[in-house]
Amino acid sequence: MRKLSVLALGLCFLIVLAGCGKENTLYLYNWTYYTPDSVIEKFEQEFGVSVKVDSYASNEEMYAKLLAGASGYDIVFPSQDYTSIMIKEGMFKEIDWAQIPNGKYISDLVREKATYDPGFRYSVPYYMGTAGVIVNTKKVPDFKKSWSIFERKDLAGRMSLMDDMREVLGDSLAYHGFSVNSLNPEELAIAADTIENDWKPNIVRFDAEGYGKSFASGDFWVVQGYAECVYAEVPEENWDGIAFFVPEEGGPMYIDSMCILKNSKHYDLALEFMNFIHRPEIYAEFCDEFSFPSSVNTAAEKYMKVTPVYTAEDMLNCEIKDDLGEGLATYNEIWEDIRFSD
Repeated sequence: MRKLSVLALGLCFLIVLAGCGKENTLYLYNWTYYTPDSVIEKFEQEFGVSVKVDSYASNEEMYAKLLAGASGYDIVFPSQDYTSIMIKEGMFKEIDWAQIPNGKYISDLVREKATYDPGFRYSVPYYMGTAGVIVNTKKVPDFKKSWSIFERKDLAGRMSLMDDMREVLGDSLAYHGFSVNSLNPEELAIAADTIENDWKPNIVRFDAEGYGKSFASGDFWVVQGYAECVYAEVPEENWDGIAFFVPEEGGPMYIDSMCILKNSKHYDLALEFMNFIHRPEIYAEFCDEFSFPSSVNTAAEKYMKVTPVYTAEDMLNCEIKDDLGEGLATYNEIWEDIRFSD
């Protein structure tokens, strides 16, 4: 009987150890290329935990996967329009700011623009930025910093636009001087016509995930997208052949946030991670990884070693994407027509 008891105790001990290992793992669901390995490694080493990261290419992909029943994630990183949607649907836990003292470094500009979550009850800002246009300057030495670059027939077959309806429709709306959140049928029709008849014939495809690799390989010379997706794929010694610009007409901008999912099993560890990210020297490392400006954390700039590829001033003509509510269905319908028409 005693041997059985010892065996039983041993099994219980192993079960407890296995449970502890699980508790010491933080699960992130973040955008592709958006979680620097060096930052993750520092967090793991300092806190004696493991971090697992899955990635997605668009808000729609992330949202659909969670609605379909994906579970086990602790922190997700939605843009402001989807942060708003997911707050309304009760998908997040409230943030205990007492456990995030580094929140004091979050900029007033971000606080002002974050109307989707006043007081940040459910979200911690991660990054405020914008997509733009990335050009291979060795292949395309002369260009205008405008969305009109996608009308250039001499670049047909060498360009891509994102497979992201809010970004692409927002770009075209801004190109015509309209709000990126417009629900005006006439304005949306004009924007859709430009994409369908002026831009789409010149692109290889709508691509939200692989354009960085295609740009790095030389297949694409001009891509619409996020700077980090290209700079992560192109060797640093070749960066002098890349130009990133925010078109003069402006376009959509975003605030991506860290949010704790309702079914998270590691709430305190998630808060620890959020506080860690906003440690100024860590946030500087995050910005340096992608040549980002320090648009969210006011104390990080002095620790940065890399010159950003764009600045907060470059976003002056850009506009935050709002939660469109029922109007999102209109955008979906327009986008389906654009994406799947011949």
